[in-house]
Amino acid sequence: MARQWTIQELRAWDSRICEQVEAFGLDCFPQEFEVCNHEQMLGFMAYHGMPAHYPHWSFGKSYEKLKTLYDYGVSGLPYEMVINANPALAYLMSNNSLCLQILTISHVYGHNDFFKNNYMYRDTRPEQTLASAKLRADRVRNYIEDPSIGLQAVEEILDAAHGLAMQTRRNTVIRKLSAREQKEQALEAVQPKPDPYARIHKPVEYQAPNLERIPLQPEEDILPFIAEYNPYLAEWQRDLLHMVHAETQYFLPQLETKIMNEGWASYWHHTIMHSLDLPDDLQLEFLIHHNQVIRPVPGGINPYHLGFKIWQDIRRRYDQPSAAELKQLADPDKSGLEKLFEVRESDRDTSFLRRFLTRELMQELDMFEHVSDEGQRRVSRLADEENWRAVRDTLLRNTGMAAIPVIRIRDADYQKSRTLYLQHEHDGRDLQPDYMEHTLAHLYRLWGRRVVLSSRQGEKEFHVAYDENGFDQLDSAA
Repeated sequence: MARQWTIQELRAWDSRICEQVEAFGLDCFPQEFEVCNHEQMLGFMAYHGMPAHYPHWSFGKSYEKLKTLYDYGVSGLPYEMVINANPALAYLMSNNSLCLQILTISHVYGHNDFFKNNYMYRDTRPEQTLASAKLRADRVRNYIEDPSIGLQAVEEILDAAHGLAMQTRRNTVIRKLSAREQKEQALEAVQPKPDPYARIHKPVEYQAPNLERIPLQPEEDILPFIAEYNPYLAEWQRDLLHMVHAETQYFLPQLETKIMNEGWASYWHHTIMHSLDLPDDLQLEFLIHHNQVIRPVPGGINPYHLGFKIWQDIRRRYDQPSAAELKQLADPDKSGLEKLFEVRESDRDTSFLRRFLTRELMQELDMFEHVSDEGQRRVSRLADEENWRAVRDTLLRNTGMAAIPVIRIRDADYQKSRTLYLQHEHDGRDLQPDYMEHTLAHLYRLWGRRVVLSSRQGEKEFHVAYDENGFDQLDSAA
């Protein structure tokens, strides 16, 4: 029978774990823990881990779905949840055994260190996380209780905003140019380049850029753009769009570092647990739980498993490289631990996989690519010497935000009719018709005028529109 625990025991184990965290060189925010039961955990899951969140029907739907799956034994609950905040907040399940609590506390400190040090999280303002969530919740409730606005109007805006939330800039670390900088760049782009033979060449005609065009450069941040340039939105509607956008920006780094983050936390709970000199009964239970966490998923990717194996391999290659690996190391003088901390700070999933998911590791993990063929799944490529890069590239194209189509606003006054014109960046994957229609419907709801989207199907360009008459397929000339 699994050993039970008391709060005093958890505090004692937390102190021992903190000593190991410091000894290994992890750099964490102050950490707080909250013990909760399964119903509370389901609520936190529905609210994306937040202890407070603005009300919306989708969160209730998520809760009921999670609860039904849990009640019928279809799915379980996470061992813990961690919030990127300062101090960091983590929830522990009250019915977990002592060993599982020790493991999850160790796992939490891995996440904590990653949140504090990875470059993707530098602009998430963790010291304001919980207060900001509560303020957003209070503002939305005030709008709902306002007789001139009401629940239905609020939910209509939130429905559309949620549907478009992921249409945003992918790498928030790259600073967005101001309107003035965009104008300067547009003017610079049309200036003739220095020509040492200008006296014998025909003068280049200067064509002034259209500085009145909105936007000057293709715009990926759709919600804040609509909030700024739709003059018919009320202030409370603009506020809701900015709220949803701000929350998306907060969670985006977690989407972009899922494999790294879970692998990092798994690597460190494994390392810390082995350093604690556990009693035999706890050691055996730990091995069982650890293997359950990082086990591979047949036909899919377990981010805990893949990330854990890559972090292990990085340290091995720097501490115990083979002769061939030593020649390939860009910085062979670094220790494995130094390299781990460097990568933890400077990468996200796509660069992490591209740099460190090697052919040897892919073959060890038996990785392959599979496709749907007439309703049946079949293996299309193996990670062998000839195809391993292609298999890895397929994984990269489906990792984090790379799996979401890129759509940019090109013109907010298309054909001088205040039509919103957008362009899909086609990367070989066609848009799905039902998602395309729903996306345009959300855009029309927020923009209030006709919306046109340009894309391709294979090599053929096409345009679709949405207006007061609904969804429509246009000819290639739009």
